[in-house]
Amino acid sequence: MAPNGTSAPVDLSHHINRKSKARHPSPLKDIIKFMGQDGMISLAGGLPHPSTFPLEQATFSCLPPSASITDGSTAASDDLLSVTLGRGSDPKDLDLTQFLQYGSGTGNKALIELSRELTEKVHAPPFEYECLLHPGNTNAWAKVVGMLCEDDDFVIVEEYTYPSAQALWIPLGIKAVPVSADAEGISATLLRELLQNWDEGVKGARRPRVLYLVSVGSNPTGTTISRQRRKDIYNVCVEFDIILVEDDPYYFLQYPSYNPSTPPTFVSKSTPDFLKTLIPSFLSMDTQGRVIRLESFSKTLFPGLRLGYFIANPMFTERLLRATEVETQDPAGLSQAFVLGLLKKWGVDGYLDWLQRLQFQYQVRRDWLLDAFGAHFTVLPAAESPVPKADGLVACLKSANGDLRPVFSFVDPGAGMFVWAKFYFHDVRRFSEIQGASTEDPEQAFATELWTAWATELVLLTPGSYYHPWQGADKVSTAARGAEAGTVHFRFSFATPTKEQIAAGVERVRRVVDRYWG
Repeated sequence: MAPNGTSAPVDLSHHINRKSKARHPSPLKDIIKFMGQDGMISLAGGLPHPSTFPLEQATFSCLPPSASITDGSTAASDDLLSVTLGRGSDPKDLDLTQFLQYGSGTGNKALIELSRELTEKVHAPPFEYECLLHPGNTNAWAKVVGMLCEDDDFVIVEEYTYPSAQALWIPLGIKAVPVSADAEGISATLLRELLQNWDEGVKGARRPRVLYLVSVGSNPTGTTISRQRRKDIYNVCVEFDIILVEDDPYYFLQYPSYNPSTPPTFVSKSTPDFLKTLIPSFLSMDTQGRVIRLESFSKTLFPGLRLGYFIANPMFTERLLRATEVETQDPAGLSQAFVLGLLKKWGVDGYLDWLQRLQFQYQVRRDWLLDAFGAHFTVLPAAESPVPKADGLVACLKSANGDLRPVFSFVDPGAGMFVWAKFYFHDVRRFSEIQGASTEDPEQAFATELWTAWATELVLLTPGSYYHPWQGADKVSTAARGAEAGTVHFRFSFATPTKEQIAAGVERVRRVVDRYWG
């Protein structure tokens, strides 16, 4: 048992790859530690002298955590909070000096402590852990791959996966092993079968050791893994000794199911009541220290900060720190200073209050998109549609005699920023023509034509092909991947457009659909 009452992590050192094991501490960082001692005179360092830094003071005008952001408007100037970072004898809200110099690689101690406070309040991990700052989740994932994966390994992923996550590993010869999912997330049963039946001789590589998940509001599917499914997945990871990487930028953007008859209204909750509405993270149920959680301020404050933090057992954070020292060093000092200054002003409960309002903003925007679907298509539960085995809802065209033609199905996203739409091509004449021309991948060929037609109408969707897990050059086409024939996916995002733009965009989508399906 760890000193604070949490469990000590199990020994997972065998997961560290050859490259990471070979890393040594940066000797320059050891010197920096000694420089902070009282009375120390350093003739050793190459740090620029602080008097040469041209920045003396920075003042940020910020929204209060209670600001209404539903309609995209900003607070009146009288309501704005001022966060001032200064130097010298007048440091204002926060002394900027410490953030302008090189750091040790771990990040600012006060910001790390604040990250721990937030972690305890939201997740209360049952094992001994540490927080380590990083410059955004994309870089964080790169460091995790560099720590855990050997060249030519396999990584287990969701059926559709964030493309940047895998673009990183493709040059290393690493391939994805996708696991099919439903509305509750990836199947724990199929995950177990995959691991139990892995044949190293056939696969040409060892059994996968890493599971990568965007477990809330997944990009692109919008799926959130259910509470029970999380327990089942975690148990499989324990059984087969898998490290679970929880990339969770949308965790606080969870909201109730869509209800077209009841427009959403914001009701502020106490911090405990708000946290009860959030599904438990994998981190919160990890008794062994095998979850590495990637936290980010990109979706909660703004992406340009390039700032987040790892939460992991100390053995992993020690190796991640070794990579940080020689690859990226600390995240940008001004980003750290701003976030620390803002969160000290807001307080952790104030930040969570802000997150409630942010959550509501994205619920409203989700509703705008689903309202637009209902305005331009006949939307039915799958069981009542021409595609009864589809997940969620099906958007159809209704003919004059009442016949329904399915266009796409989708699951009401309970989190995140996206709706993942599965389009059905079976009865589309143009698709049949492409099939008849013996095209190598008729689904992708028609999807490209459809995407181009939408772009011509001045509406953009993200092609589903961007999210196909990389399984090798021989598994690129629809048939080779074993995907369902006659279907493709497109991703709708409701994060950025206005209500009017969303309505107009779906109308343009419908215009092209009429041309091909009508």
